[in-house]
Amino acid sequence: MIRAVLVGLATLTATVAFAEIIRPQEQSRLDRFEQTAGKALLDALAHGSEVDIAAVTEALSGAPLVAFDPGLHGDWTCRTIKLGGLARLVVYTDFACRMTLDLTGVTFEKLTGSQRTSGRIEMRDGRAVYLGVGYVSSEAPQAYSDLEPGFRGTGTMTPDVAVFERVSETRARLMFPAPVNESDFDILELTR
Repeated sequence: MIRAVLVGLATLTATVAFAEIIRPQEQSRLDRFEQTAGKALLDALAHGSEVDIAAVTEALSGAPLVAFDPGLHGDWTCRTIKLGGLARLVVYTDFACRMTLDLTGVTFEKLTGSQRTSGRIEMRDGRAVYLGVGYVSSEAPQAYSDLEPGFRGTGTMTPDVAVFERVSETRARLMFPAPVNESDFDILELTR
């Protein structure tokens, strides 16, 4: 029992020591997560097609489980769903993603498609949070920690922040409040 507590404390200490420092602009987006999600979802439901609304419903169904476990490691199929903004609701086709589990969290990569993202999922204030960089496939990815303090994004590279939820052994989701480009809220649905 004491050994388990010590291992848990060592893991927590390692997580705190290695966690990315979140920039104020991404923290502000996280702070408005529920408000942004609600507004974008209402817009999508009011204007989306029946098929696309069913895709959103499936992506958001299921209660979150413990965020991290060894079953996350490996290749996943992923698709982006964009809510709110000019298009109101767009559901993309499947792409390839990968998660690599380590002692402090998960490295996440969207590997295919013209719009990609790469970064880390770590625990912050009781929830799993993704900090990464979105980029077009013709660009080299940059680490979130290397972004300039005032960098807000360009047409080819953006700072990404999302809440991560694992729903089952075969389903998870990354939810991006107020992404820099195109929409008001994005869901990256992960399946295998």
